[in-house]
Amino acid sequence: MKTVAITGGTDGIGRALALTHLERGDRVVAIGRSTEKGDAVRAAAAGLGAADRLEFLRADLSLVTENFRALDRLTTTYPHIDTLVLGARHYRSARAVTPEGFEASFALFYLSRYLLSHGLAEHLARATAPVVLDLSGPGGDLSRINWDDLQFTDSYDPDAVMHQCGKLSDLLAVAFTRDHPDSRIRYLLLHPGLTATGFSGSYSAADAEIVAGMRRRGQPVAAAVARIMRHLDAPPTAPLSAFMQDTPVDTAGEPFDPAAAERLAVYTRELLEEAGFGRA
Repeated sequence: MKTVAITGGTDGIGRALALTHLERGDRVVAIGRSTEKGDAVRAAAAGLGAADRLEFLRADLSLVTENFRALDRLTTTYPHIDTLVLGARHYRSARAVTPEGFEASFALFYLSRYLLSHGLAEHLARATAPVVLDLSGPGGDLSRINWDDLQFTDSYDPDAVMHQCGKLSDLLAVAFTRDHPDSRIRYLLLHPGLTATGFSGSYSAADAEIVAGMRRRGQPVAAAVARIMRHLDAPPTAPLSAFMQDTPVDTAGEPFDPAAAERLAVYTRELLEEAGFGRA
């Protein structure tokens, strides 16, 4: 029986992945911030006869302290983690700052992925064939990274923020594989394609209209999950791999520049230390 932890596991693709793993007989920890959605996943698990193999872990992963709490729960409860799915994201048309002082999208889409991947590395390494799956948009232009203002303090653009978070995920993956060179962990970056999923967000009227169109055009969630499971069931042997749907992305290319990955890693450690999170 595998143990699978899924951020964003109570809605959209994350929820469907959780139920798919439960149907397969796996143990699932679905991490999300909505108690209502968590209860709905519990009910769906009960309908599958799998209530005893699902844990809903309520956590607001835009908060560093909540990531640490989630890590404590996972590492003290489960001997190992086979698969970590990093799927939490929340679009914000207007800039928001967390109570800890971080721009909210940067905190949820990037910092949470950083904390959970590194924080669970030891538990993942105990599994037979561990995988970290980051549902993002691999590849693209590193110039999308706003190095002088990574949290968009001066000029907030929600689309630029989300694009940048995808590039930060690429660099996080590079740094992770560098920091764990002898590990069995396979780090997989994957964009499953436009999907009629939950599109969690706080939208302006104009952005909500755009999202409604994306839902109409997107593939069914089941199609995205089938693609994701094919990658999870047969992950590449390389420590780091990336795909846009089923098309490989060259992880030796410019978007995965090791120097940029190191720059981001140093920035992140210093940022967390300055904020009083020395444990990171």
